[in-house]
Amino acid sequence: MGKKIAEIVETIEFVADIEGAKDCLMSQQGELWFNIDVPKGHGLKNGDKIRVIVERADE
Repeated sequence: MGKKIAEIVETIEFVADIEGAKDCLMSQQGELWFNIDVPKGHGLKNGDKIRVIVERADE
């Protein structure tokens, strides 16, 4: 596992449809925010709490 750069545990504020093929999950935690596209069928909705971790991948 690589070095952790940031971790956000936050409630999804908005789920946007992207061309019917994927959704964009969005939220903000202070100065950190996320906007991540995920494939359809994920089952997440506004109000769900998720964790987003950013780390350098060791190859």
